[in-house]
Order: sequence, then structure tokens, then C-alpha cells
Amino acid sequence: MKLTLRVWRQPGAAAPGAMATYEIDGVSRDMSFLELLDTLNEDLILRGEDPVAFDHDCREGICGACSLVINGDAHGPEPTTTCQLHLRSFTDGDTVDVEPWRAAAFPVVKDLVVDRSAFDRIIQAGGYITAPTGAAPEAHATAVPKTDADHAFEHAQCIGCGACVAACPNGSAMLFTAAKINHLNVLPQGSPERETRVLDMVARMDEEGFGGCTLTGECATACPKGIPLPSIAAMNKEWLRAVRKK
Repeated sequence: MKLTLRVWRQPGAAAPGAMATYEIDGVSRDMSFLELLDTLNEDLILRGEDPVAFDHDCREGICGACSLVINGDAHGPEPTTTCQLHLRSFTDGDTVDVEPWRAAAFPVVKDLVVDRSAFDRIIQAGGYITAPTGAAPEAHATAVPKTDADHAFEHAQCIGCGACVAACPNGSAMLFTAAKINHLNVLPQGSPERETRVLDMVARMDEEGFGGCTLTGECATACPKGIPLPSIAAMNKEWLRAVRKK
């Protein structure tokens, strides 16, 4: 395959950025998108040019570090993570735009790398439990109703990639925050912090500069793990309940 890549290049957070065009020929349809970027970087290094900076870790679709906007879509044209996107999703001769996440709360560090530590601070505000549950055997011995367990597992699938924020017109982190809150709040171990978790995590989300949710649904569509949009409504009920109790 031959592809034309238009890649966002930005040397630093305070520096201006622009799209740079690269031609790549002879790549396999079975290559992953990150392997394509590896191939591009090998060529750039051989030419004595600065390679494209991009994040990656597991390359197995479970860590979310590989997050990119590809042709205007978070993670690209398939409902998966960037590392699990393959070139067979494109056509020979295509021009492919590659950009970082676009959100005020995710400032660009370099090229395609953004700072997503705002998510970490939301988690630190309330995404934990203090109830001692012991080691795995003891924790697993805690009775959890099947419906609650299924609900918690569904929301625990969020890998914190930020696709929901990148796809949202307002750059809202509501789906991410809702998934983390709904995951912990239905479990008996998470009950002690139930009200404070909601108030603290939502307040932290606002402090980090994420936009407001307008329930347009782009977040759920972009989520590679299919976190359901109704999770936001469930979290809003928790928030109202906590506010009233406060």
C-alpha cells in the first residue's frame, strides 16, 4: 500500500504546530496503525530528521495510551483503539490525517503526545475505596448481586483513553467520570464514599477545565470499549442525591 500521511508536528507545548506531509510506500494492509508510525519514524531517523512523538504502551487495546485522532475520528474509522486499527481499514492511495487529542484539558506535550494527567487527578479525587477487603479470596467472598456486578463490570471497562473527551464538541469528561463513579458506587466496598465520591470527582472534573455535557452522544460513539451513554444519567442521579444529602 501507498499512503500519504498528514501528521501534526509541534516541537513543544509553547511552540506553534502545523501539519507535515509524508509519503509512505510498500506498507502491508495487515500492519497496525502504530506499526505504520514506527515505519515512518524509521525513515525519518535514517534521513536525520526528528521522529514523530506518539504515546503507546501495551499495543493490545487495553491501556488507552495510543490515543490519536485519525481522519477526524477518535482512534480512527473502526470501533477500537488506535493500536488495534489496521491499514486494511484504508484504501491504497488514501491521504490520512493524524492529530493529537483536541481538548483544552489535554495540552499538547509534543507532536501527537498530550498530557492526560487531568484524568489521574479526577481519579485521585474519589476513584478509590477505603474499606479493607483483604486479599483476592476475601474480596471475592463479598456477596454482590448479579445485576450490580454486571453494571460495575460494564463501567470498569473504561481504559481512560480520553476518546470521549476528544469526540465531545465541548471537551467534556462526563462519560469518563460517570464510568468510574458508576463502577465503584454499586459495589458494597464502595458504599462508604458513595456521596463524597460523586461530589469530589465532579468538582475536580470542572476544576480541570473540561467542558459541560450536552448529551449529544459523540462520547459513547467514540468509546472503544462501548461504555453506555446512560451511565451519565445514572451519575447525575447520584450527584443530585449527594447534593440533597449535603
